[in-house]
Amino acid sequence: MRSALEDFLREFGATRRGSPHTLAAYRRDITRVLDLCAGEGKPVPPSEWTGPLLERAMRDLYRTGHAATSTSRALAAWRSFGKFCMRRGIFATDPARALPFPRRPQRLPRTLPRIDLNDALDRLAAATDPSAPRDIALLELTYSAGLRLSELVGLNHADLDRAGRLLRVRGKGRRERIAPIGDRALTALDRYLGGENRLGGAPGDAVFVGRGGRATRLSGRTVQRVVTRRLSMVAGGLGVTPHALRHSFASHLLDAGADLRAIQELLGHRSLASTQVYTHVSRTRLKEAYAQAHPRA
Repeated sequence: MRSALEDFLREFGATRRGSPHTLAAYRRDITRVLDLCAGEGKPVPPSEWTGPLLERAMRDLYRTGHAATSTSRALAAWRSFGKFCMRRGIFATDPARALPFPRRPQRLPRTLPRIDLNDALDRLAAATDPSAPRDIALLELTYSAGLRLSELVGLNHADLDRAGRLLRVRGKGRRERIAPIGDRALTALDRYLGGENRLGGAPGDAVFVGRGGRATRLSGRTVQRVVTRRLSMVAGGLGVTPHALRHSFASHLLDAGADLRAIQELLGHRSLASTQVYTHVSRTRLKEAYAQAHPRA
């Protein structure tokens, strides 16, 4: 089974275009079951991959405090692995198919107040410390184009179309989309890219780099620290994440009357259902505004 797991991951990465994060998560999820069955690193025969074993693994996930999203991902990994093993003739049936996905709680995405966020970005534009041009550019671009963290750090010079004011974005599953860039983000990018050692970057060079220069792509952890440090006052001391900027991008567009289908395309969502969560955020704000403003509320 451990050999089959390696074959599965190679195929999954090549044919499904799984991201490194997804591959690492699937490896953990499936290895956890194999270790539970026979012990860490020990061989597991196909006959041991059974429904009771998977049920036990799922109970362990619940008992150790894993969220419903993590448990759902684990079950998806087990099902994908089972399907692979059936194609290879290792299994006759896939026991993971009998397990239901856990109900995931409906959580509204966390967004930042539009006025407060824009005021914070405007004040930040006057910053003069050495890292300010880079930090301002990545914040403006994330909010302007609704980028995921991985999409931001994965940007290369070849992805920038300065004349067309467009950005080529590689999203989940390596799906590509074209995103427009706003004037403020373009101005911030020009300031950053016009700095020392940034002009003339090769097409494959990273747009956002660390202290090592062109050879060091900025890490996601560094971006997280930048967002927290630069925008902490917007979140009322609760901390703010890069993904909150993406949520704010979508919610603020919807509040201003943008079409939900257009927002789906801008976010790179495969399904409209993923985008519809923002309609709940908008309704909540409408109810709050009504309660505060209407004399009979």
